[in-house]
Amino acid sequence: MLLGLTPSRRLLPGRHCLLQCRRLKTEHTARSGVLDGVLSAFRSICGEDGVSLGEAVREQHGKDESVHRCCPPDVVLFPRCVEEVSALAKICSRHRLPIIPFGTGTGLEGGVSAVKGGVCFSLRNMDQVLDLHQEDFDVTVEPGVTRKALNAYLRGTGLWFPVDPGADASLCGMAATSASGTNAVRYGTMRENVLNLEVVLADGSVVHTAGMGRRPRYASGHLAPANMERRPTAAGYNLTNLFVGSEGTLGIITKTTLRLYGIPEATVSAVCSFPSVQAAVDSTVQILQAGVPVARIEFLDDVMMDACNRFSSLSYAVTPTLFLEFHGSEGSLEEQVNTAEDITQSNSGSGFQWAKDAETRERLWKARHDAWYASLALRPGCKAYATDVCVPLSHLPQILVETKEDLIENRLTGPIVGHVGDGNFHCLMVVDPGDPEELHRVHLFVERLARRALAMDGTCTGEHGVGLGKRALLCEEMGPVAVQLMQRLKDAFDPRNLMNPGKILLPREL
Repeated sequence: MLLGLTPSRRLLPGRHCLLQCRRLKTEHTARSGVLDGVLSAFRSICGEDGVSLGEAVREQHGKDESVHRCCPPDVVLFPRCVEEVSALAKICSRHRLPIIPFGTGTGLEGGVSAVKGGVCFSLRNMDQVLDLHQEDFDVTVEPGVTRKALNAYLRGTGLWFPVDPGADASLCGMAATSASGTNAVRYGTMRENVLNLEVVLADGSVVHTAGMGRRPRYASGHLAPANMERRPTAAGYNLTNLFVGSEGTLGIITKTTLRLYGIPEATVSAVCSFPSVQAAVDSTVQILQAGVPVARIEFLDDVMMDACNRFSSLSYAVTPTLFLEFHGSEGSLEEQVNTAEDITQSNSGSGFQWAKDAETRERLWKARHDAWYASLALRPGCKAYATDVCVPLSHLPQILVETKEDLIENRLTGPIVGHVGDGNFHCLMVVDPGDPEELHRVHLFVERLARRALAMDGTCTGEHGVGLGKRALLCEEMGPVAVQLMQRLKDAFDPRNLMNPGKILLPREL
């Protein structure tokens, strides 16, 4: 929810709010006293340069790319290895100091806000690619390694890591939020591509979710369909996927072992315009039903296409549009492209353009890659707020049409772009942060969109996570029994509620 406010918090009586503010102030004063006593211990572990109390540094680590207000931590630590993370966590546990993991700050739901103050663990100095096994198609990385850095490291090996959420996020951060992206329809999300995790728990103990050094692959190998369950072992509970998507509330991910893929022999991209949302989505479904192993299917609505044309001086039709990409052998690509073109034409698609060489493909995809900046350019001086939902493909046309009607009716600017191959789409709200009335309208729209998705058997967050913004909606989606079970798991891993408190689960006092 916008600005981290839930209906229950907005409706708290004035006296309750006053008492709550006094309690938080008292907690902050007490925490400051504790911090003064442990700073020397922090410095003894990670050095003088590894501890920062600077206001600018703290503010940088108290916000992400969302519109949620900045809640800076009391101190920022820069550990250099898992041993330091463990030792620092033990001190925090002993003194009951909240712990907030920080990767690159590219999240979109306020996941790094220090809502209860405490200690931010900035993991940027742990930036090593530790263990590459080319013959086994896997690699282990530290939390400071981003997806672009990994693929640059892999250059020349014939391998790549395809999960691409858009931002150059840290890979451990992507695991923590269960990130997705444009390639999910072919290669899956982070949940399907994480083989093992090293995690530091709230008490400083270290766990390897699949066993230390274990990296077994799914039996069908790296060519298994992306929508197939790929748990690489049947030994015990699936701890790896428990931490994937936990958003730092159960522990700090300090290493992740990832599945890699062979770089395709050839790549072809295509773009096609449609007279309606229904026609574009019908083409998507039929392409998947035809068994075409498409790598990406991206949808941009007419507002988004107009914004991209203006921003990048392009000349695409201002209509619902699909961007597609195909990976495979030279021989298979022609058949894939021809099948996709036939399907789009049968749904009144027009202007089908395809490109094979890298330069032309990059130019063709420029509209999609610049969507965020193009949206911002629609209203200079405003901020962008991205929200996303995911529904079964059969409901995608309905929810897109209803969402566009909602935006128009409420005088909101919200271009739509989506990974429609798996029913996921984003609404990039462009809002004036200095206009409380517009912020309120955006807040109500985001709630309506999420509940519209839930009513269509979907989810309130396809890939952004819950963070602060969608905590109340999580209960509506999962039901009280499931949320209570999550709370019991949280209590088991983190009985003092020190790990990224206030995220995913609503505070109990509410």
